[in-house]
Amino acid sequence: MQVQVNKLSPVLIEFDVQVAADRVSTEMEKAFAAVAKNARIRGFRPGKAPRGVLKSMFGSRIAADVAQRLVDETFPQAVSAQNVQPVSSPAIEPQAVEENKPFLYKARFEIVPAIESVKYDGLSAKRPKVEVKGEQIDEQLERLRREHSTLEPPKAERAAQKGDVVTIDFTIAVDGKVIDDAGATDFPAEIGAGVLLGPIDEALAGKKVGEVADATVEMPAAHPHPKLKGKTCLFKLTLKDLKERVLPDLDDEFAKDLGEFATLGDLKKDIEGRLEKQLKESSDNAVAEQLVVELVKANPIPLPPSLVERQMQLTQQEILSQARRQGQNPAGLGDELRQKIQADSEVKVCAGLLMAEIAKKENIKIGDTEIEEGLAELAEQSGKNVAKVRAEYRDQKKREMLIGMILENKVLDIIEAKAKIESET
Repeated sequence: MQVQVNKLSPVLIEFDVQVAADRVSTEMEKAFAAVAKNARIRGFRPGKAPRGVLKSMFGSRIAADVAQRLVDETFPQAVSAQNVQPVSSPAIEPQAVEENKPFLYKARFEIVPAIESVKYDGLSAKRPKVEVKGEQIDEQLERLRREHSTLEPPKAERAAQKGDVVTIDFTIAVDGKVIDDAGATDFPAEIGAGVLLGPIDEALAGKKVGEVADATVEMPAAHPHPKLKGKTCLFKLTLKDLKERVLPDLDDEFAKDLGEFATLGDLKKDIEGRLEKQLKESSDNAVAEQLVVELVKANPIPLPPSLVERQMQLTQQEILSQARRQGQNPAGLGDELRQKIQADSEVKVCAGLLMAEIAKKENIKIGDTEIEEGLAELAEQSGKNVAKVRAEYRDQKKREMLIGMILENKVLDIIEAKAKIESET
């Protein structure tokens, strides 16, 4: 096999491959023998049809199969021999396969660019200040009170107000016609909590149990119900039930009811410690993000378009999946968001290539000890048992992803140790 390498760009390469005539002949013989053995041709016993008959009937198919087999076998060998790292599937342009003649084909594909050196000493970043404020602790205490609140009927009859949990029936009409499958009965919601649309919140506030209210709502064009998309809808609402949220007193008894604290002061200290840990993690992440951006700025390299496109697709899928989990049904992504996704994807791809080169230079190895530490960290973050996480990450793709994350963290530690980091005041 002979290979001529044509470098079309720093990230695009083309092989001109020539497979020797004797290898072509050998593969053709094998292919004809296989067809002769299995072919059923009138007038000939199995395996006895002349070569000329087989060629006239199956020649084009045999030639295509042999060409594909030769490409599948020789392309990886050519890649290994030329010591390049493909990042895209090759576009193959084969010539016709002929017996007793060399087989020629072109293979064009993207590669990881050659990176001669990476500058990662003395990068700059600012570390956000880690400071737990009193109002943050108060917010967490209020969240806990809300989680442990009870819903009770008001002691005296009154109208609904923000914070009340109501049960409603409603119908939806468009152009005076009720849409049968768009309404609901016994629908629970909290007024002012963002569950109900604004005009509905406003219509219910001030109403008493048994009263009826109307609300006009302009529905978005992306609404999941086909008959409501972009329509002006009239909601007819009936307030069936009303309860107010009663919060527990903020005292030592409340702290004890949570099961782990003797006093309210103990609870506050625990909240402060958890908030401090979260803020430190956030601060560390902010530093890492800045250093990644600085690394990319300091080391401009050509990027394989297929890697950028792949990263863009992953990011888009994550954004759309998250939107659907939140009950949204986006039709697509706007141009501005697409541009931001592309810019972010270029940074991620560039950083990944640079960090892989740094890992080689620093001779970073990921062994069983590092993998176990990574699994333990994932278990702590997810609240799962380590054994369960370990079982999940026996999957090859997940395991490779975990190794990549560990490697990235080790490289970031090296970059940060060499960086100039200022603390924000």
